Amino acid sequence: MPKDTSIKSVLIIGSGPIVIGQACEFDYSGSQAARSLREEGIEVTLINSNPATIMTDPVTADHVYLWPLTIESLEKILQERKIDAVLPTMGGQTALNLCIEADKQGLWQEYGVRIIGVDIEAIHITEDRERFRQFLDQQGIPYAPSKIATSYLKGKEIAQEFGFPLCIRPSFTLGGSGASIVYHKEEFDSLLKRGLEESPIHEVLIDKALMGWKEFELELLRDSNDNVVIICSIENFDPMGIHTGDSITVAPAMTLSDRTFQRMRDMAIKMMRNLGKFAGGCNVQFAVSPDEKEDIVAIEINPRVSRSSALASKATGYPIAKIAAKLALGYHLTELANPITGETSAYFEPTLDYVIVKIPRWNFDKFEGADRRLGLQMKSVGEVMGIGRSFQEALHKAAQSLEIKRNGLGADGKGLTNQDLVLEKLANPSWDRIFVIYDAIQLGIPLRKIHEITKIDMWFLREIEDLANTQRRIEEHTLESLPPELLFEAKQKGFADRQIAHMLHRLESEVFNKRIEYGLKRVYKLVDTCAAEFPAKTPYYYSTFEMPVMRPDGTLEVKNDSKVSDRKKVVVLGSGPNRIGQGIEFDYCCVHGVLAARECGYETIMINCNPETVSTDFNVSDKLYFEPVFWEHIYEIILHEKPIGVIVQLGGQTALKLAEKLHRYGIPIIGTSFESLDLAEDRGKFSNLLREHNIPYPKFDVITDPDQIYEVAEELGFPLLVRPSYVLGGQGMKIVINMEELEHHVVELFKDFPGNRVLLDHYLDGAIEAEADAIADGEDVYIIGIMEHIEPCGIHSGDSHAVLPPFNLGPLIIEQIREHTITIAKALKVKGLINVQFAIKNDVVYVIEANPRASRTVPFIAKAYGEPYVNYATRFMLGENKVKDFEYKPQLDGYAIKIPVFSFNKFPNVNKELGPQMRSTGEAIHFIKNLRDPMFKKVYSERNLYLSR
Repeated sequence: MPKDTSIKSVLIIGSGPIVIGQACEFDYSGSQAARSLREEGIEVTLINSNPATIMTDPVTADHVYLWPLTIESLEKILQERKIDAVLPTMGGQTALNLCIEADKQGLWQEYGVRIIGVDIEAIHITEDRERFRQFLDQQGIPYAPSKIATSYLKGKEIAQEFGFPLCIRPSFTLGGSGASIVYHKEEFDSLLKRGLEESPIHEVLIDKALMGWKEFELELLRDSNDNVVIICSIENFDPMGIHTGDSITVAPAMTLSDRTFQRMRDMAIKMMRNLGKFAGGCNVQFAVSPDEKEDIVAIEINPRVSRSSALASKATGYPIAKIAAKLALGYHLTELANPITGETSAYFEPTLDYVIVKIPRWNFDKFEGADRRLGLQMKSVGEVMGIGRSFQEALHKAAQSLEIKRNGLGADGKGLTNQDLVLEKLANPSWDRIFVIYDAIQLGIPLRKIHEITKIDMWFLREIEDLANTQRRIEEHTLESLPPELLFEAKQKGFADRQIAHMLHRLESEVFNKRIEYGLKRVYKLVDTCAAEFPAKTPYYYSTFEMPVMRPDGTLEVKNDSKVSDRKKVVVLGSGPNRIGQGIEFDYCCVHGVLAARECGYETIMINCNPETVSTDFNVSDKLYFEPVFWEHIYEIILHEKPIGVIVQLGGQTALKLAEKLHRYGIPIIGTSFESLDLAEDRGKFSNLLREHNIPYPKFDVITDPDQIYEVAEELGFPLLVRPSYVLGGQGMKIVINMEELEHHVVELFKDFPGNRVLLDHYLDGAIEAEADAIADGEDVYIIGIMEHIEPCGIHSGDSHAVLPPFNLGPLIIEQIREHTITIAKALKVKGLINVQFAIKNDVVYVIEANPRASRTVPFIAKAYGEPYVNYATRFMLGENKVKDFEYKPQLDGYAIKIPVFSFNKFPNVNKELGPQMRSTGEAIHFIKNLRDPMFKKVYSERNLYLSR
């Protein structure tokens, strides 16, 4: 059936600010859906309150409303625009809940709007735990023994009947909020109370914990003709008991027998077909018993694009959100083409000739006192994905992508050697679970013992054991005696040159040179959905190592799918995994950088490892390398592609940290020079620059040894702001008020950041904080925005409410801010972007720091003023345009407020005070006409409430 021609305009509801459990995967899904609808000539209107996303950019939709996700906002849009249908499946639980509430209030009916892509009744069935159990009974699908509790008393009765351990799962919540496994009777009362409070309808499902059962997910698509395809099977490395968002996952499923997979497939299709009438995406989760019987029970079904949909799309190359949006218009799968091949039908199930591994990224260091154990409630803030020809290679590449100062599994001198500690960590899984398993194997703890404690499938454990054995074999050699076959085997298994160098007590560059001497270079393979059965048209690559094959003429050849063109090329380094301090706003900058370079005629090459983002959509750049943002991988891509240079100032600290090495290897950095980037990070050199230009700055000193603190503290005086250099998001920052606190924190910093310098600033107590963002071409500077923070100096800028333009700074202060920003940008010869942060006290404007790169606030200012500042900045970096080439017309009626959004609900026992270390996971934008606005007055009155050290 062709598309429904009565639908001419569609409203997409976004997911709002980034929170744990609902992150930038919905920015990817929503952006892709909007593009897909516009391809069909549909007028797309979008509502979302998140300014940091590509989804809320003018390039995505015809009309973008940066408004709060409320019924009132929806009604205002429906009064302004003729909307035929609403698509609520691309904005996670937030969008669905809002759509359901609007439906209850009769809003859609009143304005003649159809709901597409989902069946509201289906949502009610899946979110209401009791109705879901009834549905499974009707379909004959097994599930874990469970009962519903709507009161404290009922919950206690169920616990008495089931015994422990058991699971508590609240109804209608996101990311497992309030869910827990209860092992002991003493914990039950408080966890039940929390579950009932977290559920908006105060209902929990209590089920018998299936400890040790294996967990699987299937991603499906269904059209209105009841055609269903399984896009991807995903296996959780961790057994039941750890939220799938916090589990390492593998695709395709590794340990599932074909017979059981077919049974699971049949169950999923049956569930989807009988769950209301809707066309679109669906995610089904199952548990499988870890024995020969392989009994299957259903855990849950999400009849919408889910958190795993982005992962499944990137894992297979099949753009789930794009196809789901077209199915919502009435198309059948048989009528749509496979976007990867361009010729085969979309009614097919992808085939993978590679393996992907996803590892979550946590930020427990930002939540002091948090329970770091993993369980049913999601706690990770982001994720990475590695693609390889084997599980081992993909696992290593994912571990190298995490940016936690590890080079992969083992071989970096950071492994644990205390057996008791390792056994305790195996029993209480946390962020370092995969590394601890490797350490346990290296310590000689038997696999059977590790399996007994963790319940992780023996297949995975044997694969990791084989890696440890490979390391042991390499360590028996020197670099000179290392056989080429063993070096090749190590590279095929994903070991980094840096790891092999550690094993052999040599330099990384020496290992690299040795393998190049042996002809061991990376080759690049296509992600093509069909295991190379049909030619693919998408430039989406991953690297691996392959043995040469003999051609008919007798020569040896290694097949490389990535063909190098003769066009001038530019590499954009992505920002890696989402984390606090470096979130989706940097992906926004990378995407706009790529689009601008394409407009200027460059072939654009994106390198990134984050499966949640728009930058890793293969449609965005000319070539996508889904690789770790890790030196070895980047360097070989550069050697292969030979670009004119690399853009590092859009990908946050991830990309910036690689600037020094790029510079050392003679690879041109596009835009602001490495010398200027380094000068801004070197507090001593930067302060000299400020002194030369008579710009005030707080008294400071730099120490390289803890013994230096006494003299420095006496000179500067307390309170002091203490921080390491080259970090993002205020990592390691603290305000100290006495010598005891100073001693303790400095010792911790030198332990956590070995080889780094520690900066001590005199803290300007009671100062007002402001910041300016600017774009420059090396000569002229244009200030795109000045923002005043509502909270006092001392709360990290990412955690402050910031107002654009300033609301309480006099003209003389603003003029000083402008002059200082322009002076610094010119002195650093900035080509691209710069952010300068200020503290204002007694009418003196002090410079706290300057960052000549994209900042967290650039997307916010661009959205508030309606101007494409990253596009301009990229053109300046490339030398294609000058500041004077553009006419700037910022438009803002009143003020825009950046509202920080926190995920403290995932860590109920954590102190919620704020300080110099960033803790917010996302942000919203709020527009006000004047300062009498009640929201502004409330925030301003509470501005000192949460300040801590």
